[in-house]
Amino acid sequence: MVRILGLDPGSRVCGYGVIDETDGALAYVECGVLTAPETWPMEKRLGEIARGLREVIAELAPHVCAVEDVFSHQNPRTALALAQARGMALAVIGLNALTVASYPPASVKKAVSGSGRAEKSQVARMVQALIGLRSLPTADATDALAVAITHGRTMRPTAARMVSATIVAAPGRAP
Repeated sequence: MVRILGLDPGSRVCGYGVIDETDGALAYVECGVLTAPETWPMEKRLGEIARGLREVIAELAPHVCAVEDVFSHQNPRTALALAQARGMALAVIGLNALTVASYPPASVKKAVSGSGRAEKSQVARMVQALIGLRSLPTADATDALAVAITHGRTMRPTAARMVSATIVAAPGRAP
């Protein structure tokens, strides 16, 4: 069993989602958001979110973390704020001696819904179905679960992938 902490970092709201992966099966553990008041200065907001992230890691004891990559924004200030939030999360993860896997948003969408251009609502419904949630959590927590699911689905090759790789790699065989 591998416990995966998925993160959707933000400078005001950081979504987290924890799942367990056992032999390809994914099981929901917990999800939520870490928040800080918008009126606080950036360093205080990031400090508050970092404190909450430390508590989540201590309580839920993940084995690995999966973090969504910062995607390019038209607004440079927004991109900078997201990069700072991601850096804070990586620092907390590093202080806890955990490894990190990073996934761009399109890869998360593709791994969860089958399409790298899926709408947020499609991804959310697939997250709900894949880990058996009765209702959808907040958008940030759902995004974090999607990142965790992406890591859970890509960290081990499935039997089908192994079979097709064996067929392709076998000498004298055409795929």
